[in-house]
Amino acid sequence: MSNQVLEVSSDILNKMKSFYEEGMVDKLPPGAVFSAKSMQCTITAYKSGKVLFQGKGAEQEAEIWKSFGGSTPPSASKKAAVVTSSGNKKASSLPDGFAHLSVIGSDEVGTGDYFGPITVCAAYVKKEQMGRLKELGVQDSKALTDEKIIRIAKAILPHVPYSLLVLHNEKYNELQQSGMSQGKIKALLHNKALQHVLDKIGPEKPDAILIDQFAESGIYYRHIAQQKKIVRENVYFHTKAEGLHLSVAAASIIARYSFLKEMDKLGEIAGIVIPKGAGPKVDQVAAKLIKTHGESFLNQVAKVHFANTQKAKKLVMS
Repeated sequence: MSNQVLEVSSDILNKMKSFYEEGMVDKLPPGAVFSAKSMQCTITAYKSGKVLFQGKGAEQEAEIWKSFGGSTPPSASKKAAVVTSSGNKKASSLPDGFAHLSVIGSDEVGTGDYFGPITVCAAYVKKEQMGRLKELGVQDSKALTDEKIIRIAKAILPHVPYSLLVLHNEKYNELQQSGMSQGKIKALLHNKALQHVLDKIGPEKPDAILIDQFAESGIYYRHIAQQKKIVRENVYFHTKAEGLHLSVAAASIIARYSFLKEMDKLGEIAGIVIPKGAGPKVDQVAAKLIKTHGESFLNQVAKVHFANTQKAKKLVMS
C-alpha cells in the first residue's frame, strides 16, 4: 500500500473537507479533522495540517493537491467521463479536436469562499466565435486579475448565450442545514444552468457539453436523479476544464465577474471590505461583523457551516 503525506494550509484543509464530503467516514483516528474515501485511496486530514493519503492511488491523489496549491480543488479523478445519450456513464478521454468544437461549458465560483454566494455559469461557445473570444482575452480565469475578469466579462456577455445562477448564502445555509451537501447543491445548479442554455439555443444542439469536474459522474447524476429535466447527452466531465475549451473559460469568467459584484454588494451592506477565501483574515472580518451586527448577520453573508464561524466566535470571546 502506497502512502503520501502533505502539509496544507487551513484554507486548503477546509476546501479538502468540502471536496471529499461525499466520501466521509464516521470513525476518525486521534487528532483527525476528517477521513474520507475516494475512488483512488483513503484521505485522512489532521489538525496539524498534515494530510495522509493511503492506497494504490495515493501518489496521484496527493499530486493533484500539490499542483493546485490554494486554488479551487479538482475532482479526485483525473479521468474525463462522458455520459452517452442512453445515459450510460463510462471513463473516456475527450474526442480529438475537442477544443475546436461548439461546446456548452459550465463552471462555478465561490464554493470554497466563506463569504459570498456560489455562482454557477454555463456558456455556449461556437467554433466560429473562438478567434474573437481569444482576442478579447478569454483564458483560464485563475491566470487573470479581478480587473481583467471584469473587463473581459463585460466584453463577452453580449456575444455568448449563457445562464448565470447565483445562490445567496441565506438560501445556501437553509439547504445545507436541511441535510443537502454542497456537492448536491452544485450538481443541481449546473444541471439547471445547462438546461437553460440548451433552451436558449434550441433547436440548435452543441457538439458536446463540458462540466468542470467536481464529482464523479455517477455521484453527479445521483445528486440530480429526482429532477424533471436532466442534461445527459454528450456530457463530459474533466478537471482543469478551463484549459480544455473556451466555453468553460468563458463560463468561469462570467461566474467570477458575478461573484465579485456580489462581494461588493455584501461589503456595502456590512460596511466593511469583505475578503475572499477562508483564511485567518476571513476569521477576523467575521468576528468584526459579529460584534457590529450580531452573530445572526453571518447567515446572510457567509457559509456558516465553515470552520471560520467557530474561529470568529472564539476571537469575539478572546
